[in-house]
Amino acid sequence: MHPIKKTARIAGALYVSTVPIALFAWSYVPGKLIVRGNATATAENVLSHETLFRLAILADLVGFVIFICLGFALYRLLRDVDRIWAVVMLGFVLVSGAVGFLNSLNNIAAVTLFRGADFLVALEKPQRDALAMLFLRLHGQGSVINEILWGVWLFPFGWLVFRSGFLPRFLGIWLMINCFGWLAVSVAGLFFPPYSDAIYRYAQPILFGEMAIMLWLLIRGANVASIPAAISASNSSVPATQL
Repeated sequence: MHPIKKTARIAGALYVSTVPIALFAWSYVPGKLIVRGNATATAENVLSHETLFRLAILADLVGFVIFICLGFALYRLLRDVDRIWAVVMLGFVLVSGAVGFLNSLNNIAAVTLFRGADFLVALEKPQRDALAMLFLRLHGQGSVINEILWGVWLFPFGWLVFRSGFLPRFLGIWLMINCFGWLAVSVAGLFFPPYSDAIYRYAQPILFGEMAIMLWLLIRGANVASIPAAISASNSSVPATQL
């Protein structure tokens, strides 16, 4: 298999693997355990399903590790299209991963408060539960902030796809539009929280740009016949004249 096609499929596999992890950690577990506006009920749910809650934290961390690996795979795939834009793309991915790791501390703080460690005896249980809910809210707001990075990294990624010659240009355009979709969702979460869910639903057709590129990379890989000679030569140990 051509090295570029192989790299594209590895990137696609990494990208696709983040989907079930994200659904579990950011949708299924919070929907099952967190009761909005009710710290007592949330505390009971988390303590009754503590292992599930901790698995969600672990899945969140693993998801960001995979996301960082995805950034390096895409950098390797697209660096010879434009190295500066590839570095910008990778930089946003790395910062997003760092933000995600730090944000997970909020969920760890929440479960610590729900359990009531020895050093927390000075606080009554309702106070601990309320503080734990605050940390859960902070985790949610941390994700809203990270949505900015989930958006901005897609612009250089889309531009590189558009210019690559071995990936469909319409996917590059879709990814650049996808960037502004995530930015709209993030701004709504920061300034118009009551409307953020509705804006997220309306933005779904735009946000599916990521699903399209990840499936293309996994299933189709790269169009080797359309790879520019200079890029092909720099990514393969086979001389360009023999490709």
